[in-house]
Amino acid sequence: MKSVRTLTVCIMAIWLALQCGVDSVAAAGSEAALKASDITNKIFPDQVFFRGQVASAQMRNTGGVRFADEMFVLAALVDNSGYSSDIRQKYQAYFISEVALDFAGKKLAPGAYGVGFVQGKFLVMDLGAHDLLQADSARDTEIKRPLPLQVLGSNGKYRLYAGRDYIEFARSE
Repeated sequence: MKSVRTLTVCIMAIWLALQCGVDSVAAAGSEAALKASDITNKIFPDQVFFRGQVASAQMRNTGGVRFADEMFVLAALVDNSGYSSDIRQKYQAYFISEVALDFAGKKLAPGAYGVGFVQGKFLVMDLGAHDLLQADSARDTEIKRPLPLQVLGSNGKYRLYAGRDYIEFARSE
């Protein structure tokens, strides 16, 4: 009886070890869009620096992509109330990328940026609030539950949404 119990415990331990190994390999090697619940302050800061000030990141309004090589693209809406009205209009979210990206044929180098959607355009600014990139955004009237900010997509093609407005992006070569 004791040997059957020992054998059962050993089999369960081996099965659990194999399951954990398979899950972690799959997670490490997979590419995925990330929801707010996937993003913690370990990979995205609670506060961010932009144009001489520190603003709070809205962790409930974050999204991103984890690529198969464990590189990240992350975005979060920010509390921009302390900024001047001209910056506040354009600076809606903080955007961090560890890889080069392509937005509608325009390349963006890895880095940290302020971004926003304004009058049918997606705007990217450096940390000094200087305009770097502007691309046409689109409106998704079919999205079932628009969130203030989210990233959707798969297989290398993603959309950064602010409500129903979005910009498509992909990792650049």
